Amino acid sequence: MLTFDHYLTPATLDDAFDALDGVPGARIVAGATDLLPWARDGRAGDVHLSALVDVSRIAELRGVSLAHGRIRMGAATLISAFQNDPLLQKQAPVLGCCAVWFADDQIREQATVGGNLVNASPAGDSQPALLTMNTHVTLARRENGRILERTLPLSEFIVGPGQTLRQPHEIMTRLELDALPGYGAAFEKVGHRRSMVISTVCLAALVKLDGTKRRIEDVRIAIGAVGPVPERLDDVEDFLTGQMPASGSLRDAAEMAVSRVRSRSRQAYRREVLVNFVERALISAFAHAGLAIQRLPKESGHV
Repeated sequence: MLTFDHYLTPATLDDAFDALDGVPGARIVAGATDLLPWARDGRAGDVHLSALVDVSRIAELRGVSLAHGRIRMGAATLISAFQNDPLLQKQAPVLGCCAVWFADDQIREQATVGGNLVNASPAGDSQPALLTMNTHVTLARRENGRILERTLPLSEFIVGPGQTLRQPHEIMTRLELDALPGYGAAFEKVGHRRSMVISTVCLAALVKLDGTKRRIEDVRIAIGAVGPVPERLDDVEDFLTGQMPASGSLRDAAEMAVSRVRSRSRQAYRREVLVNFVERALISAFAHAGLAIQRLPKESGHV
């Protein structure tokens, strides 16, 4: 059970820092979709907090814009914007592919992108998609009455299950990520159940063909839920870049991903799934980019 003494809704960052400074033990929330599951019996047990500080109404934490080839997204942007925001639909198609698999309609209308990153669940669905877009996150703190910011790559921000480089009383304010119009995109996910699936393996892929439509100009692949942190498959990307897209090279690239499984459970299963997901996601992403590639017949297991 979760109980708390105060529920505060600051309208500005200064108000939020006032609340954090004024109520020891206060916890920052935005969508709060992970809070009750965390506090229920069997996870954290009974939890009492002095205050919840809801930052979702702070204007500068909302909104999406585009400048100089980079998207700027407020940390309190709803996951539903991945599907519904016209700018993201055009400039960040992989986010829409990801959102289809993110919980359900109600949670997408409540959960925020910043919350999904700060919670740092190994199964966080948005993380691989955002990694493929070279996302940086900005954190704000207040010192001597001044609000100071620092920015770091998402690839460095998450350091372990539930662990990030966010310091106490820091608030994630925004994300900045590559705008990638014209890229083919795909997202794959599997979990223990069909409804409200928590990822056992998830993967995002982006591809771009050169002007001749015969060679791979850029490819980006990121995985989650198979190790302590999400990660890019840099070696697979390097292997494929510059090649002619063909079923054989995609199968070879997929096999390279096996060693990335470092989870504590169901390793053989995750290896099998990951190899198939890499291959299938690449084929789907190339199809999205306008190139059909026939998948090779399935061979024996990849475990």
